[in-house]
Amino acid sequence: MNADVDLTHPFVGLSPEQAAAFAERWLPAWTGNEPERLAAFYTDDLFYCDPTVPAGLVGKAAFLDYLRTLLRHNPRWRWTHRHGVPMRDGFVNHWHLTAPVGDIDVEVDGVCLVHFRDGLISRNEVYFDPSRLVTAIGDWNARKPGRGRDGSQHDTRSVRS
Repeated sequence: MNADVDLTHPFVGLSPEQAAAFAERWLPAWTGNEPERLAAFYTDDLFYCDPTVPAGLVGKAAFLDYLRTLLRHNPRWRWTHRHGVPMRDGFVNHWHLTAPVGDIDVEVDGVCLVHFRDGLISRNEVYFDPSRLVTAIGDWNARKPGRGRDGSQHDTRSVRS
């Protein structure tokens, strides 16, 4: 047995049911270009990282700057919770993303580590393979007609990751 492991304190994490209930409130805030609504789920001193910011962001001001750009470019994406795995001070969120890119939907699965302090997310580490999403964005930019990204003429073709 490792002497550095403290087994005298009970495990404190979210059950799969608690994780699902939290995700039901939190994930919809990633849709609709409302960065302040989403940031309200996080502590002021949060740490956040994902494949586009692998070194991470610290603090709500930096996170909000990032969200303002990210959500403005992706107002119609839809995040769904697949299932949660308890971990100390939070849960591992297995999620699915449907990201409209031009006239297709890119489907992506990933996980994120969600740590809580005082009922808010203090650390959120997001992991997924962004290659199909990046490729779809590049392809769309190379062939898009002279209309905006408002979803008009959106079809049901998909790219799965």
